[in-house]
Amino acid sequence: MSTLEPERGAGTGTLVEPTPVVSNGDGDHERFAHYVQKDKIMESALSGSPVVALCGKVWVPGRDPKKYPVCPMCKEIFESMPAGGGGGDKDKSGKK
Repeated sequence: MSTLEPERGAGTGTLVEPTPVVSNGDGDHERFAHYVQKDKIMESALSGSPVVALCGKVWVPGRDPKKYPVCPMCKEIFESMPAGGGGGDKDKSGKK
C-alpha cells in the first residue's frame, strides 16, 4: 500500500512505498514453522528476498522448519482453504 505525501507549497505529492518489516528476532512468536508458497521459498533461497507466510509474517527463511511446530494461525488458514485449489502449493518453511 502506498501513501501520497503532499510537498509543501506544491500541488503534487511524492509516492512513498512502505518498507516491509523483516523479522530477525528469536522471541517466542518466532519459534514456528510457517506455510509459504513453494515457488516463493525457492525464489527466496536464490535471491535472499523475504517471503510472506499465510499468517502474514514476513521474513527471510534460514532455518530448518522441521525443528519447529507449525504456526497455529497458518495451520488454521491452510485447513480452511478448499482442497486442491486457489492458493497454489503450500509448504512449511520457517526461521526461528
